[in-house]
Amino acid sequence: MKKVLILGGTTEARQLAGKLAADFLVTLSLAGRTESPVAQGVPVRRGGFGGADGLAAYLEETRTDLLIDATHPYAARISANAAQAARLSGVRILALRRPGWEPVEGDRWTLVDMVGDAVQALGPTPRRAFLALGRQEVPAFEAAPQHHYLIRSVDPVEPKLAVPDATYLLARGPFREADERALLESKRIDVVVSKNSGGEATYGKIAAARALRIEVVMVRRPVLPDVPSAKTVDELAAMIDHGLDPVAERGV
Repeated sequence: MKKVLILGGTTEARQLAGKLAADFLVTLSLAGRTESPVAQGVPVRRGGFGGADGLAAYLEETRTDLLIDATHPYAARISANAAQAARLSGVRILALRRPGWEPVEGDRWTLVDMVGDAVQALGPTPRRAFLALGRQEVPAFEAAPQHHYLIRSVDPVEPKLAVPDATYLLARGPFREADERALLESKRIDVVVSKNSGGEATYGKIAAARALRIEVVMVRRPVLPDVPSAKTVDELAAMIDHGLDPVAERGV
């Protein structure tokens, strides 16, 4: 059976792994940033590879036939390493690229390029900000200690932010719009800071902010490598079916 390595960490990566497991030898790679990831259903490799060179060596040593980049849309470094590793090793690469959200009527988006720009976009006047970001990004907001922060993450933020007023909430999506609206109202949030993750699982906060006329400071997506890609799990699975024979012997 052909060997497939999926660089994961997203819901779609887990779904894709399950879809391919019957016909291919699938390994799912996780960066290891989440302390208690959900069960994946296929063999899992945790931790980094040591950059593009290390990933290329792994692909060659394991005689991997296909590399799939199904990482988070903001995992730009991993995506760049994956594209470079595919070139170095000669292994075919595909990417699963979830479409981003688009503003609709009623949205109040302030677009910024980086998390540091989002800090500045909050302005000097104290505000009540909901930071819907990964825990790696929130330390940047120590530069603006005048605001109250509501910080939601899957794993605890350690150490806590060096700011006088922050509330921490541990939760794992998906998040319904009604629940997000209740959260924003109960915490008297007046600005949401978000990355444009796309998908339905975390869109609830965007819809809730629209309904409540709350500003959203939206961090634009980074530029990712230009590799063959699909928008959905089914589309990518179809590309694999047309490009790999699951029962063919390697080299035939």
